[in-house]
Amino acid sequence: MNYICIGKIVNTHGIKGEIRILSNFDYKDKIFIKGFNLYIGSSKEKVTISTYRHHKCFDMCLFEEYNYINDVLKFKGQKVYINRDDLILNETEILDNDLIGLDAFYNDNKLGKITDIINNNGYKLFLIDNKYIPYNKEFIEKIDLNNRKIIFKNMEGLI
Repeated sequence: MNYICIGKIVNTHGIKGEIRILSNFDYKDKIFIKGFNLYIGSSKEKVTISTYRHHKCFDMCLFEEYNYINDVLKFKGQKVYINRDDLILNETEILDNDLIGLDAFYNDNKLGKITDIINNNGYKLFLIDNKYIPYNKEFIEKIDLNNRKIIFKNMEGLI
């Protein structure tokens, strides 16, 4: 399976086993639904969402497998993953993980490879050979996942 980290369990909530997930995943509406499988911790323990709600900055979930606070305390501080194959995206939706490793080009010059995507207080940045480029539609001309490249535009003064 191809696991993707979507967030971290920061605490429990109430006595029925509800957990608080802190996540900045882009497609929450596609994963936080009843019946969707999540995988928790380094052992990737499989759990199934029975209820979901948004509360403040947290994603609150109850799992079908657990219904008491003492059962879910072991998950506190653990990372939460999904199976990439379970996530169904349309043609225009791209995960950040899919962009890592792409060759970056600007004006037919290779800038390097995307090594990371950093979330900087709500603004995403590409890390390309120790240079930061804003993850912004105005700077992206084309993303070609088949040929593993991304072409930038309108970057005069950024490089």
